[in-house]
Amino acid sequence: MVSFSEVQSSNSRISSTFPSGLVAIFVGATSGIGEYTLKQFAKYARRPRVYFLGRSQDAGDRIAGECKEVNPEGTYQFIKADVSSICEVDNVCRSVASQEQAINLLFLSQGTLTTQIALCHYSRIRFIINLLPLLQRATHLRRVVSVFAATKEGPVNTADIQGRKVSLMSALSARGHASSLVTLSLEKLAGTAPDVSFVHDFPGAVRTNIARGGGAMMFLLRTASNLVLTFIPNEESGERHLYLATSAKYPASSDTVRTSGIPLASGNTAARGTDGNSGSGVYSIDQDGESASSTTEELLAELRRNGKAKAIWDDLIVEFTRITGAEAM
Repeated sequence: MVSFSEVQSSNSRISSTFPSGLVAIFVGATSGIGEYTLKQFAKYARRPRVYFLGRSQDAGDRIAGECKEVNPEGTYQFIKADVSSICEVDNVCRSVASQEQAINLLFLSQGTLTTQIALCHYSRIRFIINLLPLLQRATHLRRVVSVFAATKEGPVNTADIQGRKVSLMSALSARGHASSLVTLSLEKLAGTAPDVSFVHDFPGAVRTNIARGGGAMMFLLRTASNLVLTFIPNEESGERHLYLATSAKYPASSDTVRTSGIPLASGNTAARGTDGNSGSGVYSIDQDGESASSTTEELLAELRRNGKAKAIWDDLIVEFTRITGAEAM
């Protein structure tokens, strides 16, 4: 387990390790983990330039003001957008690309339990594909963090990748399918961008809006969660996710010292990637900051061997082309 003191010690060195002007994009940042992490990034980074997305203008205005109070030298631009629309994702990416030459961090936490595959898979991968060239241009940190259900990967139903036939109840018990979609797609992207680090994480029990909507079923889920779970404090969740976004524990496979992140303390080593090798560029990480089990690694290896990883990627390209006419913006 990565202790909270280790996390805080690493984060405290962000301002002395990285140059001023780090550029970060937070998608799904007007509540929950995205908001908590954004605020910690604003706290520690020197003169950061932040673009953060959500659907609530009021929440966006509030968060921008709070970040400005924490770090007046930073800029915090809220973009109101419905990122369940792939076309809207493209519009946002074009806007950012017109303003920035490079990006250091893409942090993705959009989605709810009732929209998980649309937002946690298709929307997120479109953001990464579109912005990957800007990430590769960064001279220091280059990282993507996708917050979902890492270490919970499971069998994939290639006959229903999009989950159209999945009811809400079965979706709750079949998160392994959606988690594998995320991890295997990140592996494909890492193959084309070995100089970028990709982290898929499971955040543990954190107070978020992930169970909003859904009527009576979601109300019961929220009620049960409040009764049985011990929640990670909001600030600690933000600190831990900032660690995932900046620590050299999760380097790209072809990283350099300048781009790998905050150096590890003596005796610590890079995390094990999803292929079972240390520091291999794609990570499935649990709430304690540690890698997935060997059982999960074996499951992912089997999904690669039997062609399901390829089927997942082929489906993405078919859908992106059907919706927009192109594989990327």
